[in-house]
Amino acid sequence: MSSSEISSSCFSLETKLPLSLQLVEDNAPEPSSNDVDEVEEKPKDVIQLTAEKLSVDQVSRLVISPLCGAVSLFVGTTRNNFEGKKVISLEYEAYVPMAENEIRKICSDIRQKWPIKHIAVFHRLGLVPVSEASTIIAVSSPHRAASLEAVSYAIDSLKAKVPIWKKEIYEESASSWKRNKECFWAAGD
Repeated sequence: MSSSEISSSCFSLETKLPLSLQLVEDNAPEPSSNDVDEVEEKPKDVIQLTAEKLSVDQVSRLVISPLCGAVSLFVGTTRNNFEGKKVISLEYEAYVPMAENEIRKICSDIRQKWPIKHIAVFHRLGLVPVSEASTIIAVSSPHRAASLEAVSYAIDSLKAKVPIWKKEIYEESASSWKRNKECFWAAGD
């Protein structure tokens, strides 16, 4: 079978022609008030502190909404160096009840500042090897500016207010607890 035979046998003349705009509009169902109600979603805040490996895909899916045109993400990963030392992993500890409460406050602050639909804040605890995510923040909003600003605010506030501590573990068997420069309770040190 020649290529001209394949193209003519696989497609009818009708499938090669674009649909008219009127035809598409006529076939679209009119949204009923029930359909609109189904699209309404309650805003949600998903907060998780976990020893499990974090998944960017999983966290981003939690905030996707048909009402939103933007999902913004911040992914903080373990880098392999700090001040000339080779870092092999980070270790995080948290006072979990207080950390979750502070993250809830950050979510509330975000909602007062921007028109946001959903927020997800995940933070890893325990050992986090180089290149793995330690923090994932995802925010959805109708337009990109709000979600981008909210994500930036969220990570800055998390570092400043949430009781999560980080220890860098170096190749030469040494380690060092790190102070967040943004942390309000450590500012006087």
